[in-house]
Amino acid sequence: MSKYLLGMDYGTGGAKACIINTDGDVLGYSFEEYPIIHSKPGWSEHDPQLYWEIACRFIESCISQAQISSGDIKGIAVSSALPSKVMVDKQGRCINNAYNLMDRRATAEVEYLKKNIGEERIFKISGNRLDDHPAIVNLIWERNHRPDSYNMIHKALTIDGFIVFKLTGKFTLIHSSAPFFGVAYDLVKRQFDENLLKEIDIRPDIIPDLFDCHDIIGDVTPEASSQTGLAPGIPVAAGQVDFNASCVASGVINEGDIQSNLGTCGNFGIIHKDTNFMFEMIALGFTVDPQNTYITIPTTTTGGQSLRYLRDMFSQYEVEASRVMDGVDAYDLLNLQAEKVPAGSNGLIVLPFLMGERTPIWDVYARGCFFGLSLHHTKGHLVRATMEGVAYAMYDSFRIIRQTNRKINFPIVMHEGGAKSNLWRQIITDVFNTPTVLTKRRTGAPYGDAILAGVATGIFKDFSVSKQWAEYVDMMEPNKENHQRYMEYFELYKKLYQHIKEDYRSLAELRD
Repeated sequence: MSKYLLGMDYGTGGAKACIINTDGDVLGYSFEEYPIIHSKPGWSEHDPQLYWEIACRFIESCISQAQISSGDIKGIAVSSALPSKVMVDKQGRCINNAYNLMDRRATAEVEYLKKNIGEERIFKISGNRLDDHPAIVNLIWERNHRPDSYNMIHKALTIDGFIVFKLTGKFTLIHSSAPFFGVAYDLVKRQFDENLLKEIDIRPDIIPDLFDCHDIIGDVTPEASSQTGLAPGIPVAAGQVDFNASCVASGVINEGDIQSNLGTCGNFGIIHKDTNFMFEMIALGFTVDPQNTYITIPTTTTGGQSLRYLRDMFSQYEVEASRVMDGVDAYDLLNLQAEKVPAGSNGLIVLPFLMGERTPIWDVYARGCFFGLSLHHTKGHLVRATMEGVAYAMYDSFRIIRQTNRKINFPIVMHEGGAKSNLWRQIITDVFNTPTVLTKRRTGAPYGDAILAGVATGIFKDFSVSKQWAEYVDMMEPNKENHQRYMEYFELYKKLYQHIKEDYRSLAELRD
């Protein structure tokens, strides 16, 4: 009997799914964007109802493409971008919109925690610094600003946790997602500090039960079957963080392996065994050997989203041309314009902080800035300078990690989102001054989810198939002259932020 595996991934800008066979061949793939809701300054939300509606659509599409019986699907796993939060009542009905990782509303709650708990204590417990949008901080915001809604919350779920609930009827949270709840999750002990939860007046029962990624949570229920077309009884794994899923998909699973994605965020991750967590970075448990393995993921908040912003707001011609000329991507048209611009964008520098910034500066007030804009600059300059700005933001974290002498297995594996751009990959290669390769199979995180489903159900004995199936192409070496040029611009990039850092706070006060 043939066996197939289904993986689903929910990012900040859209969701995707795939079905694979036991040889790793992709038989069906589907992708769908969804709107990001910015109803107030600093807010970033989704309509959570869309998550399940899209799941029903792309499950049907993938099964149709694969030309298989849904009864031959032997396992399912889901991943999602973090931090995210879907608040549900006891019946699993959504309460308010869902938070996504760009939400920056809870600034007052962060100040409360700094004053009453202290950043040092939080970092010592969690292995992560205090930030304004992990789920616990946002739960405090809900309690303070929407008490009636807060009292209705039965469980605070991640996006993948919400989909797992819709599939199985079980409320769950995975250990590798728990660090994105922040504040009270002990990364080494792998449990929430209930004393600290009590101190900040967050009910422990609002947090779902914890599982490892490869645990089987339950089976597809008859209700989920009727809505999706899946056969009832298919085992569903606990799931994983989207970046981890992307790593599994590209064969990045060993200590020292490094991968970079340019999805909504711009980030890279390095797998390690040690517990020397860095205050400036993000740390969580990895999918493979989750009790003993971690991954540090430096992240700039609006990486690929910066290009999406330029596409959606200022590139009507390219979007219309893409619609008319089937098969032509608007991003490719923007790339063509940017390729004509030299390194350094003729004196144009972008601070790509469209929704605040995460590593390493952690500034909720930071916003985007074009510096040096002149009449001779074209749209191509704006596009390339934005790509370079994202590369500078990522390099700012990379240089700090390099100073620790942590093991890194080069080349950097480039995978999802904007990594398909030859120009952007070369910019990152030159700025980082390290070789890079591109994953040939571009299915992305849902492919890693399908592999996880195979491991969880015993179809694969371990994650070694991830390495076996990984194939890398388009090796790039850094251009030394470009690197030197970029380092000059990087120094100015850093000075610019320092010069206007306090002005961002003043602007926020005017804006609010």
